[in-house]
Amino acid sequence: MTVQKLGHPQLKVTPIEAIQEGINHIVVDSVQYGNQQMIFEKDVAVTLEDGRTLYVNVIRPDKEGRFPVVMSADTYGKDNRPKITNMGALWPTLGTIPTSSITPEESPDPGFWVPNDYVVVKVALPGIAGSEGQLAPWGLAEAQAYAEVIDWAGQQAWSNGNVGLNGVSYLAVTQWWVASLNPQHLKAIIPWEGLNDMYREVAFHGGIPDTGFYRFWYEGIVARWPNTQIEDLIAAQQNHPLFDTYWQGKQADLSAIEVPMFVCASWSTQGLHNRGTFEGFKQAASKQKWLKVHGRKEWEMYYARESLEEQKAFFDYYLKGIDNDWPDTPKVRYEVREKFYQGNVKDATDFPLPQTEATPFYLDAQTMTLTSEQPQKSSRATYQSDDAEQDEVRFEMTFDANMELTGNMKLKLWVVAEEADDMDIFAGIKKLDRRGEEVHFPDFNHIEHGQVATGWLRVSHRALDSNRSTPLQPWHTHQHEDKLTPGEVVPVEVEILPSGTLFKKGERIQVVVKASEVVKGNSTPGLKTRYEHDETVNHGQYHIYTGGDFDSHLLVPVIPITK
Repeated sequence: MTVQKLGHPQLKVTPIEAIQEGINHIVVDSVQYGNQQMIFEKDVAVTLEDGRTLYVNVIRPDKEGRFPVVMSADTYGKDNRPKITNMGALWPTLGTIPTSSITPEESPDPGFWVPNDYVVVKVALPGIAGSEGQLAPWGLAEAQAYAEVIDWAGQQAWSNGNVGLNGVSYLAVTQWWVASLNPQHLKAIIPWEGLNDMYREVAFHGGIPDTGFYRFWYEGIVARWPNTQIEDLIAAQQNHPLFDTYWQGKQADLSAIEVPMFVCASWSTQGLHNRGTFEGFKQAASKQKWLKVHGRKEWEMYYARESLEEQKAFFDYYLKGIDNDWPDTPKVRYEVREKFYQGNVKDATDFPLPQTEATPFYLDAQTMTLTSEQPQKSSRATYQSDDAEQDEVRFEMTFDANMELTGNMKLKLWVVAEEADDMDIFAGIKKLDRRGEEVHFPDFNHIEHGQVATGWLRVSHRALDSNRSTPLQPWHTHQHEDKLTPGEVVPVEVEILPSGTLFKKGERIQVVVKASEVVKGNSTPGLKTRYEHDETVNHGQYHIYTGGDFDSHLLVPVIPITK
């Protein structure tokens, strides 16, 4: 059946404020297809098995028929302001976000999906926008309610019984969770950059509490829903500094996910969505799964026409049954970055990339360089954590041939504290051009002076899970503290988050070890739109030992370059 997508410029677009409870016949300003007629059912009540009522918005084609459903759910509200304008000029570098005027932030755009004969359903989860219950983010109770709405949608008169989930950030988090429950009518998911390990990926980084975005996000939710009962996430962070049963309860069982999935990850959302998106792809039991990886800005990539067409092809195959050769899509497509918004897309069969060669670059404190051979003589590099002018050390090397580094890195250090029983390590990987100038990349959506990759570790959290750790990705248990004795030299392994970068001959890689954040975020007073770590344990002088008996090194994922 041919889908009618011609716009109607003579029709006046319906203002958002004119959409009332019940059935509305509206005109939407579709970016892709011009003004489009649709039916908007606002505040549809869905009764859960326990008697609670949730409310959803249903936007569907203005014609008879049964259509597949594109659904999303979050804590922001089904009627929130569109085009992410609630962030406004405070986040001026989010990129271009072309959507219709009825598109809530991070959500599928009805202006694209409805003209392609899909029904768009936006769910107000418990505790928001009139939906009954406690607002308990990132958890099983939220997922159970979501699963009931999915099966409700699959049985409606306008539905063909097939529901697909789509959306960014929190809308991806809810997908990981509800997909692990495998509701009957859920047939496919598109988790576009979303965490799934709340402890490691947002509340604590390497065991260091995030005092920036994590708390800023929670305070924003409280301000948005002042009259609802909300789980106190800041108190949870303060009362549960280790990975205990509380945080275990905030993790979906990724291995239980069986539905087909088209996952999008980014090298650029380190400290929030980067790690969890890759783990979701790696750990899911789905036999039909694809991964797209880019190095650019999150929302801009989600709403780009190329991305929308990829999402549509995936859903057309699994929700409409259209034979469009989607299964021939490469399992992994990833961007190898060269410069800001410049790179090349490559194909692979899995992630981590099967052809990865784990290669050590050894730190040499005598020359402050990285070398391919471990230095024979031991030496040490020193930095002063209490002095902002001397709170870091840097090691670098120049490549004598082109080299692609794609995947996790591991930074192993032999460290000692002179005056403290603990230390917080902030690690950064940077690219320098042939003139020694840093090559910047997008970071955390709105930072334009980001680096290649980032890692953190509170040294008392250095214990590793031997079953989950790999040579390139140390997995810390975070279940107990192992304090330092001043003067004691101990080995630590820092997880450096996944990245994909091409270093050309004559360009340099630089390792930064610092006592505070390597890349500073937005300086607007009171606006913590990026991770921050103000509650550190750092005090006094720290040393890094290299060479001789101390194999301090950066283990990198080298991908062979074929001509």
